[in-house]
Amino acid sequence: MAAAIAARKKGFEVAVADGAKPPIDKACGEGLMPNTVAALRELGIAIHPSDGRLFRGLRFVEGKTKAEANFPGESGIGVARTVLHKKMVERAEECGVSLLWNTPVSGLTDEGAILGGREMRAKWVIGADGIHSRVRRWIGLDHALQPKIRFAQRRHYRIRPWTEHVEIYWGRMMQVYVTPLEDEETCVALISDDPRMRLGDAWEEFPELAARVQNAELSGVDRGGVTVISRLRRVYRGNVILTGDASGSVDAITGEGLCLSFRQAIALADSLASGRLETYQAAHRRLSRATYVMSRLLVWLGRYGKPRQRALRVLARDPGLFARLLEGHVGKSSALDFAGTSLRFGRQFLAA
Repeated sequence: MAAAIAARKKGFEVAVADGAKPPIDKACGEGLMPNTVAALRELGIAIHPSDGRLFRGLRFVEGKTKAEANFPGESGIGVARTVLHKKMVERAEECGVSLLWNTPVSGLTDEGAILGGREMRAKWVIGADGIHSRVRRWIGLDHALQPKIRFAQRRHYRIRPWTEHVEIYWGRMMQVYVTPLEDEETCVALISDDPRMRLGDAWEEFPELAARVQNAELSGVDRGGVTVISRLRRVYRGNVILTGDASGSVDAITGEGLCLSFRQAIALADSLASGRLETYQAAHRRLSRATYVMSRLLVWLGRYGKPRQRALRVLARDPGLFARLLEGHVGKSSALDFAGTSLRFGRQFLAA
């Protein structure tokens, strides 16, 4: 949807074909970081506090160790995935995007794509069909993937949020994310290396969180999915271009997947307007570089308890350092400043 909106803003005639139909839901943590909200604004999509619930920053929790930091300037916002999708659909309709629901794409042709058994001709075909992209497979780019997969479950509870932060609870080979969504609704998401792990199995690992939510009323149905770290050497072949998770993805632990997809969509539209796809390839690599590094680092910390506990102790003792790292993570400090802050963290980590 983001790619369609961005391309339409450049004057292209755009059709979105999707085998599903709204409302479309997905297992996710549902927290939009401040830089994600800013990217949505560039697409003409305004997310208001009344659409969800603001959060001021992040809080890491492991046992008795707690470290928290606030975002510089703008807050993030917790928004139900269906609400976000509805707003994006409305923006696409407003822009004049043709939305073809219940219309699966079954293949590609030299002139376009096969939609619902019929060929639709197109100058460009954009594969924005997610982690398990068929378009990526059809153009022969799957062989470049070396995915690292984890497993997720999301659940909504009818419970008043108890914090103004997104909380990340760290356990052995798993994390649980808590995101405030509304005055009486909270999202809880589990990510684990174990495909059999469910929230009910994790409560012993997180007794403080279990005491808050275990007996609360559920809202809606549980959602499951996978989260993947994968990177492609190329993101287009001929006139077929990949974007979003189809073009490579980061682990959900970063909270940056949506922002990355939205920024890619904007860069792709610029590239289409110039007719030079190599500029999209370069922009895609630049946009994803730091997020991939952070994704791998956080997943590594999730698997090794002693370094993770040492890192959390450093952040708990020095909230200013955590705030500076968070500032860099959401793109509010220069690469040089972020490198200096990372060096400071490294020294304290070695001395802890």
